[in-house]
Amino acid sequence: MTEQSRILVLNGPNLDILGRRDPAQYGTVTLAEIEAIVHTEAAVHELDADFRQTNREGELVEWLHEALDHFAAVVINPAAYAHTSVALHDAVEALSVPVVEVHLSNTWKREPFRHVDHVATAATAVIAGAGPDGYRLAVAHVASLLG
Repeated sequence: MTEQSRILVLNGPNLDILGRRDPAQYGTVTLAEIEAIVHTEAAVHELDADFRQTNREGELVEWLHEALDHFAAVVINPAAYAHTSVALHDAVEALSVPVVEVHLSNTWKREPFRHVDHVATAATAVIAGAGPDGYRLAVAHVASLLG
C-alpha cells in the first residue's frame, strides 16, 4: 500500500494492560483485541494501519514526527498524557494530516484533572466514551477525511 493509504495508530501509557486495569472503567477488552478491530476496519476502507503502544511520552512524540512524511493520518489515544503533555499537543499541531484522538472512557465525566485535554485542542476530531468501538469509529472517520 502507498503512504496515502497508511495510517498510524498510537496508544499511550498503561494501555498495554487493558483488560486487567480497572475493568469497571475500561472494560475487559485487551489492546490486542483493539488492534484486531483497527485492522479489520482499516481493511474495509483499504487502509493499512500501523498499530503501536508505548508508555514513554518522548517515543509518542517521535512516532508523531514520522507521520510528517510517512502516514496519511493518525489515530491516537494519548491516555493520561492528554491531560499533561504540551509536547504531544505541539507534535500533533505540527502535522498536516488528520489526527483523531480516541479515549475509551468519557474523560469529561471523570476526575476534574482529566477535563483538560492538551491533545484535543490540536486534533482534527475527538472520540471519547465509546469504548473499544471508538477506535473503529476513528478509523472510519479518518477514511472519510481521506476520501
